[in-house]
Amino acid sequence: MFKLSLLAATVPAVLRNTSNDPRHNGTAANHPLLDFVRLDGAQALAQLGVSGEGLSVPEVEARIEEYGLNIVAQEKKRPFVLEILYRFWTNPINILLTALAVISWLSDDAVGAGIMLAMVFLAVFLSYFQETRTGRAVEQLRNMVRNTATARRMPEPPDSGDEDVAAIAPIAQKMEVPITHLVPGDVVHLSAGDMIPADLRLLTAKDLFINQSALTGESMPVEKFAGVDTDAKVPLEARNLCFMGSNVVSGSATGVIAATGGRTYFGALADSLVGQRIQTSFDKGVQRFTWLMIRFMAVMVPVVFVLNGLAKGAWFEAGMFAVAVAVGLTPEMLPMIVTINLAKGAMAMAKKDVIVKRLNAIQNFGAIDVLCTDKTGTLTQDKVILERHVDVDGEEDEKVLEFAYLNSHYQTGLRNLLDMAVLERVDEDIRTRLQGEYTLVDEVPFDFTRRRMSVVVKDSAGKHYLIAKGAVAEMLGICNMLHATDGNEAMSPDSHSEARDVARDLNDDGFRVIALGVREIEPKAAYSLADETDLTLMGFIAFLDPPKDSAADAIKVLNENGVAVKILTGDNDVVTRNVCRQVDFKVNRYLIGPQVEAMSDAELTVATRDTQVFARLNPQQKVRVVEALHRDGHVVGFMGDGINDGPALRAADVGISVDTAVDIAKEAADIILLEKSLMVLEEGVLEGRKVFGNILKYIKMTASSNFGNMFSVLGASALLPFLPMAPVQILLNNLLYDFSQTSVASDDVDKEYLAQPRQWDMRSITRFVLFIGPISSIFDYATFGLMWFVFQANSPAHANLFQTGWFVESLLSQTLIVHVIRTGRIPFLESRASLPLTLTGLVICAIGALLPYSPLASKFGFQSLPGMYWVYLTAFLIGYMLLTQFVKTRLIKRFGLL
Repeated sequence: MFKLSLLAATVPAVLRNTSNDPRHNGTAANHPLLDFVRLDGAQALAQLGVSGEGLSVPEVEARIEEYGLNIVAQEKKRPFVLEILYRFWTNPINILLTALAVISWLSDDAVGAGIMLAMVFLAVFLSYFQETRTGRAVEQLRNMVRNTATARRMPEPPDSGDEDVAAIAPIAQKMEVPITHLVPGDVVHLSAGDMIPADLRLLTAKDLFINQSALTGESMPVEKFAGVDTDAKVPLEARNLCFMGSNVVSGSATGVIAATGGRTYFGALADSLVGQRIQTSFDKGVQRFTWLMIRFMAVMVPVVFVLNGLAKGAWFEAGMFAVAVAVGLTPEMLPMIVTINLAKGAMAMAKKDVIVKRLNAIQNFGAIDVLCTDKTGTLTQDKVILERHVDVDGEEDEKVLEFAYLNSHYQTGLRNLLDMAVLERVDEDIRTRLQGEYTLVDEVPFDFTRRRMSVVVKDSAGKHYLIAKGAVAEMLGICNMLHATDGNEAMSPDSHSEARDVARDLNDDGFRVIALGVREIEPKAAYSLADETDLTLMGFIAFLDPPKDSAADAIKVLNENGVAVKILTGDNDVVTRNVCRQVDFKVNRYLIGPQVEAMSDAELTVATRDTQVFARLNPQQKVRVVEALHRDGHVVGFMGDGINDGPALRAADVGISVDTAVDIAKEAADIILLEKSLMVLEEGVLEGRKVFGNILKYIKMTASSNFGNMFSVLGASALLPFLPMAPVQILLNNLLYDFSQTSVASDDVDKEYLAQPRQWDMRSITRFVLFIGPISSIFDYATFGLMWFVFQANSPAHANLFQTGWFVESLLSQTLIVHVIRTGRIPFLESRASLPLTLTGLVICAIGALLPYSPLASKFGFQSLPGMYWVYLTAFLIGYMLLTQFVKTRLIKRFGLL
């Protein structure tokens, strides 16, 4: 055991000095990892200063101190002051407002300066505190889903005062360790489905195939070996190195970790991409909307500036007014509204056992219109039971069960539910006898091409037997004999057909059937795929995975919510269709893997339209089905938890997995379910639609209001001998309205809106803005007429009265119209806003109404309004809401829900 004071000295300097410098990106011939390529296993362990028996707790702690946690591409949190400055400088509106505030202050307009600074404060500090609070909550949710690796470590010594106990040398054990706590020198065990947790040098490998497409772009798995590699010129070419970011497709291995975190090859790539995220359709939509507002400003501001400058001759005042208009047109609260809505949605989903790993996947979650899923655990109970073990004639045979037990017991790869069912089916005394009679010699691990796995065992007499189990079609292809009651006999076409009939009959009864073959084989040093020939078919083992009681209701509810369910499974079509019948899942058409393989992309796209079940699929065929659905215009969710689901999870718009899934499936997923249930999924989909709906409310309200204001400001600038509203009043109006919308995330969404998938539709938003926006201008001009003709505010001397009247009407109308725009129903009667949204709106309306009569009135250039003004205003507001409701209703009838 190493002493802490000496541990760092044993660590090779080449590792201590390695960083995530791009020069160490795996292409350089002097990359530190190449030092391990040319060493054998013992030398590699020595280079790392370990024995390979397993690190002790003090050694692990010291190495974590030396290297840090095994984390890559983690966005570093800025200190508070730097974060505030970053938010300030990256938003040009904030810089502009601050500059204008300084100019206003120097021009003795302290009130205007204060409002502008308040808007900066709202945009910077409020968004910081809201996003920090929700960010912490979301991070806690993500931490509920952790990936682990199997490492060989020394257990902690017992806390005992007994000297004899303390003197006993600890024995290394396999234990599950969080991937983040692995260190250089750890020895890890790998099997099919595992993620490679760090860069490591293989010590042993058995038929090990690695998918490292994320690093190299190679679509085919690469075989890896444990021996010395003298040919590799760069690390990625080395056959004895495995890299973080790749995963085990098949086989098993052990390896010693050589680099962790940012020192890994993947870490060097990932660190350069921190903060760079792939844009979803929602991100692109928000960006298009933002640029639409910018284009509005680009047209509006110069025109307003020139019109007011020419009409009034006060160019500085005209400039300030134009800038205030530009600020008013800017949806500066949009980033915060989006973040708060997404974070609130993530927390609401967590209460329904749905964990969101990537916030921007929430909108796509609500937009799903096709859900692809396996049947196991979704349609069925995920509790596999071994019901029958029969010979080739369909009769119960204990020998078949015993050979199946030896195969499942001695395999070292990933044990699935079928293996667990076999092991549980055998009595304890038979297990003891079989383990005493047979010992493991070798194995040929499972892969999705062969769809079988084999173990080689030696009996007490020294004879070697290869025992294989796998899919019926693939097993029959390697068997040339069958085991009958009176001995083995050659497999004839008739007996081959009869054996298939036995398996098919079991399938028709709802069983999943696995074939079992055995061969006595000559002893040798190692065995391979080539030895899986000339087997004797022993019989079949049949499993039952009962359907879920809730499956039929869940499928019905998803269909009612506009989500079509398609089954993509590696199981055979007979069993799959049988389960579908039991849960009332209508199957009009099904396809199997070989049929999918034979189709062109165009043919497959057409076939997906009326095909409900895709069976006997390999991983790449699942990806092809998902891509075909994409080509047909669908938003696709894929739900999977197996080794073969990783590629399809990444190909889908939303990858959905479960907390009990293999590592590669959880890593590829955007959404993690704590309960594998379609009913839980349906609740998550509705929550995603609710989040999207509330964000869209803010966008529509802001865009339509701004579009209407554009017409009002242009007309007033051209017609009036004074400014229609003082710059400071425009800023105050914008500040108060923005504050009233901060609670939009709490609002409810109508059931009919949630009933169908919702995607970003810029045409719908534009249509809404073009029809609803100008309505506000009608009542703005009515207010202009009221103030000009009725209250005689028709000269510069009465500008304050005119401006006050439009300020109040503008603020109250755009705050109250939220109640009409937020729903497709009749507001207040059929649909009511949430309490927080209602209260914030009422508070802002009250402030706007009281300001002209408050001590602050003179500071903002307000004047008391005559009593009759409120009578007219009430009529205007009622008329505005009724006309908007009428136009909205006509739009819904013509184009559907907005």
